Amino acid sequence: MEQSVPEHVKISPFLVFFLVHSMQFGVGTLGFQRYIAQIAGYDAWISVLIAGLSIHILVWMLYKIMETVNGDILTAHSFVYGKKIDKLLSIPYVLYFIMIAITTLRIFIEVIQVWMFDDFSTFWFSLAFCGLAIYIVFGGFRTVTGVAFFGVVLPAYLFFTFLFTVPYGDMRNLLPIFDHSIMDLMKASYQMSLTYLGYEILFFVYPFIKQPDKSKKWAHLAVLFSTILYTILTFITFSYFSEGQLQKNRWATLTMWKIIEMPFVERFEYIGIANWLILILPNFCIAIWCASRIVKKVVNLKQKYGVFIISLIILISINFFKTRQQIYMVANFTGSISFFMNYGYIPILLFLVLLKKKVKKK
Repeated sequence: MEQSVPEHVKISPFLVFFLVHSMQFGVGTLGFQRYIAQIAGYDAWISVLIAGLSIHILVWMLYKIMETVNGDILTAHSFVYGKKIDKLLSIPYVLYFIMIAITTLRIFIEVIQVWMFDDFSTFWFSLAFCGLAIYIVFGGFRTVTGVAFFGVVLPAYLFFTFLFTVPYGDMRNLLPIFDHSIMDLMKASYQMSLTYLGYEILFFVYPFIKQPDKSKKWAHLAVLFSTILYTILTFITFSYFSEGQLQKNRWATLTMWKIIEMPFVERFEYIGIANWLILILPNFCIAIWCASRIVKKVVNLKQKYGVFIISLIILISINFFKTRQQIYMVANFTGSISFFMNYGYIPILLFLVLLKKKVKKK
């Protein structure tokens, strides 16, 4: 049932680690601490762990679905619903990935406008960024995977720069532990789960993996690695800022860079933001690749034409979001849709796939 994918365009199983992790680390990392602390205070580090652990269950479900139908989500839809409505149910994923691309790029541009250049042009930067993404996606899935690999490896040093704040932190800020209700922790876990988004790309890249069963451990390792990094970053942030300070700070991750002093650079956050571009590039490229892949399968349009059309939609749409309220409205909307698609639809689809398989056997 799997769509035939030539062997030469497939990737090794271990590269799934970089695909998943690069999607989970993006613009959300720059300010997630404030939002989870608003709900669960400094017990929110527990919510970071809860959200991370819940994703392992969803990744297991994803692989179970893909193994059962031996293909991607379009194959699963065809298996469950038949060929008449399977394509119709796959179209929302096109819109979903377009929303992810718009949200990622627009928030990053806002960071540049707030921290570096207040008259920075949204349109011209978006045009250049979309042009770069088109060039990368035209190179094929292996090229997109290569960008994800370098998007993880090259900026990895940035994480160590947060250790500059450790001597000025106070871990007693996290005490007392379990000072909030289970409901608060669950609400904060929901907020944190929106930051972990990206693992659902496994639905679309599965047919492009050599020996996909061997990639399971790499997908779970990617989620575990993301969880560990987010937890450490949460501890560092909570020890450095008091709760009152954090509530006034929208970009806690960026603010911590202000403490770094080096002989050759006065404002390290400028270097950090410039390097963060390498982190969000894979997010954007993978989102466009997934959206154009679905368009190709649904309407039989060549993928390169799909890439152009999707990039044009992103370029036009992104200029409508000008104020901070509009930007966060689209970010919250994308997060809510993603939560439903992952925590709601994946378990339902798994149930339907297993049910249909049982019925077919009988």
